[in-house]
Amino acid sequence: MASAAVPKLKLNNGQEIPVFGLGTWKSKPGEVTQAVKDAIDAGYRHIDGAHIYQNEPEVGAGIKAKIEEGVVKREDLFVVSKLWNTFHRPNLVEPAIRTTLKDLGLEYVDLYLIHWPCAFKEEGELAPKDDNGKILYSEADYIDTWKAMEEVAKKGLAKSIGVSNFNSEQLEKLLSNSTITPVTNQVECHPYLNQRRLIEFCKSKNITVTAYSPFGSPDRPWAQPGEAKLLEDPKIVEVGKKYNKTAAQVILRWMVQRNVIVIPKSVNKGRIEENFNIFDFQLSDEDMAVLYEMDRNWRAVPVEHFKDHKNYPFNIDF
Repeated sequence: MASAAVPKLKLNNGQEIPVFGLGTWKSKPGEVTQAVKDAIDAGYRHIDGAHIYQNEPEVGAGIKAKIEEGVVKREDLFVVSKLWNTFHRPNLVEPAIRTTLKDLGLEYVDLYLIHWPCAFKEEGELAPKDDNGKILYSEADYIDTWKAMEEVAKKGLAKSIGVSNFNSEQLEKLLSNSTITPVTNQVECHPYLNQRRLIEFCKSKNITVTAYSPFGSPDRPWAQPGEAKLLEDPKIVEVGKKYNKTAAQVILRWMVQRNVIVIPKSVNKGRIEENFNIFDFQLSDEDMAVLYEMDRNWRAVPVEHFKDHKNYPFNIDF
């Protein structure tokens, strides 16, 4: 299927983002280069990554291979990365994005996000801990971090800038103290956490929402036996039978019909192609409602190891 089949959303700065992309969180360095190549061959044009995933050189190798083969040009791709928590101090933001660009082998990213509103202690480990294993925090304020993000955007190192895992109050504070409005807020979103209120809030501010872990991150290392599995949920499976589609395809289609950007992760070629095959059907209003009604405010990625951080985002409703 040609990449032209992927709809794009216009961002608040006039740039366009494909509503569907490849996630690379938890994709091992030895597998992710091939996953990126398979995705581009399948028609994906949006690749989502981050410094903390520790696989950006391999992501870059996949991109480079497909550009050199003539499958795509750089301008055909929408490449995303994220500023990690240990680089929130303003003087560290530009060096951090330059490290990412070097790792990816690119001159710019299309979108650069503040990964979390929570700053960690700088100039050491990516997860700095005390002797008891507790994460060490920084006093850096995300408002100051954002001002440095605006500077990297002005320099053209990132075509667009945004945030990830920010709640509505944090976004309000950011909007009151910024000259550039974030183009997106990337958050966990799936039928068990439909984020309806946060999405409506972001929409009212002309901010798009990008959904990570659309399947509830079934391969998360901290999953407990007996926890609900979205891809096996009988209601979603039943909807899929109507359209001759898998539960995964139904969830992804539900996202796209909500105008939510979605970035499923996979390193399996068949799954990468299957996930992409969602542009030849449309869910009825009734079936959209079935998925909406499954909300249970359940997070697959609650990041409880830093829930005592003053900017931990999940202490409020949305």
